[in-house]
Amino acid sequence: MKQAVHFGAGNIGRGFIGAILSKAGYQVTFVDVNKAVIDELNEKGSYTVQIASAEQASFVVENVSGIHSSSEHERLNETIAKASLITASVGPNILTHIAKDIAAGLAYAEEQSMLKELNVVACENMIQATDFLRGEIEGHLNDTIKERVLSKVGFPNSAVDRIVPIQHHDDLLTVQVEPFFEWVVEEPSWKGSIPNMEGVQFVEDLSPFIERKLLTVNTGHAAIAYIGLQEGYVTVDRAMENAAIKEKVEQVLSETSEFLVGKYELDPEQHKAYVNKIISRFENPYLSDELSRVGRSPLRKLSAKERLVYPARALMEQGREPNALIDTIAAALHFKNEEDQEAIALQAAIEEHGVKKAFADAADLPEDDVLVVAVVRKYAAAVR
Repeated sequence: MKQAVHFGAGNIGRGFIGAILSKAGYQVTFVDVNKAVIDELNEKGSYTVQIASAEQASFVVENVSGIHSSSEHERLNETIAKASLITASVGPNILTHIAKDIAAGLAYAEEQSMLKELNVVACENMIQATDFLRGEIEGHLNDTIKERVLSKVGFPNSAVDRIVPIQHHDDLLTVQVEPFFEWVVEEPSWKGSIPNMEGVQFVEDLSPFIERKLLTVNTGHAAIAYIGLQEGYVTVDRAMENAAIKEKVEQVLSETSEFLVGKYELDPEQHKAYVNKIISRFENPYLSDELSRVGRSPLRKLSAKERLVYPARALMEQGREPNALIDTIAAALHFKNEEDQEAIALQAAIEEHGVKKAFADAADLPEDDVLVVAVVRKYAAAVR
């Protein structure tokens, strides 16, 4: 049986990536710091995935095991040496930490003459996440081993999309996911023959898929969170029941659609159907994700190449005034969450330096930039 190593045994890892890999015939070994989850995976060797829909269907994922990344370094190296695929869904901020473990495993495989063609794929809500992970891995390899590793290991970028809400189950491993999912992988960077994996699409150019997802799903989610919280809502589905919030989200996605269709020459009707599908996903009452969770990490989400500033700035360069995106950015600057370090840092920066400098720094823009000026004006109006 083919071997896959997946870093991240959380809900995305088990409910999305691991489930697809298992169905494609891989023996999946999850790597995580959560000892309770790893122990349970090793004891049971399977888990249940529930579909968040009226039908409440479910299926069992089999041929799985786990490795505790903090204490089982030797076993992890041996497992990586036998793998033909390494994937990760740990969150963008954790890629740096797992890079050392992956590098150690690849180096071990090379030293033991076990290194064969394999691929490393980061499955994150981050543009060119695998490129970033590759750079971090290379930093842990000496030049000789690096050259040998890079000759055999592919690092294709990917775009992933599946909403996995906050949830609680009596069974530690059971996970609930939405019916819709999309996993698109960059074909030119793949080493070896392209595998037949149901649910995975291999494409020549990943850029349109990455940006379409980022600027529709992630931008839309952010808009619901920041605007919905200002209106006193707690969950995504309940916020979307408010006609005014839904209309604002539609306006936001109309603006990102204008940018995407123009940049990638997308078919307008096909893209409109995609946007409508995404909106229907937000309205799914069986997901019920918390707005306070969706809005987390506001500093990252307000950065230059992210879901809000990137399309807004691009449209302004084209002479457009993206009012709905500006409203959403202003709402994001009001985001407070005492359990989120970025939210705390953002509010501290606003209090110490003022909203203009705080936003300009987050977005890596000069304080007199047209977008900064427009956002600050809207922020001030909301405060009054």
